Amino acid sequence: MLQRTLAAVVIATTLSFSPAAAQGPQALIINADQGRDTISRHIYGHFAEHLGRLIYDGIWTREENGAWRMRDDVIDALKVIKVPNLRWPGGCFADYYHWKDGVGPRAQRPTLVNNNWGGVTEDNGVGTDEYLELARRLGAEPFIVGNVGSGSVQEMHD
Repeated sequence: MLQRTLAAVVIATTLSFSPAAAQGPQALIINADQGRDTISRHIYGHFAEHLGRLIYDGIWTREENGAWRMRDDVIDALKVIKVPNLRWPGGCFADYYHWKDGVGPRAQRPTLVNNNWGGVTEDNGVGTDEYLELARRLGAEPFIVGNVGSGSVQEMHD
């Protein structure tokens, strides 16, 4: 908004400029607090991608008993930047991910092979339930991506 206000003031000043006016001191007043538009904080959102180590061993890590837990150091760092929304799942994984596969007891969740990443097996150890908990802990709004590769409209409706 400041840039738009500044541009309007500069244009108005330029249009009213005359050689006679150049003789005296000139003033430029910017009222940045009087803007009428606000940029939505949601354009600065983030996404959680399963590629590499962002999810597994990034945000989540395995305890000695094999259970996944969120890393407090990562949560604290993300809180500092005030993530407004968190898109899940990120990237190509969305074309394979079925949100229902990531809810409930982890031991009962199905696995899938992600062919986009060289046949990596996804065990849904970090799934929809964990994502929603992450968004809650960050104070971010959840942004759930629809599976348009192997899912259905009914799946997203549910």
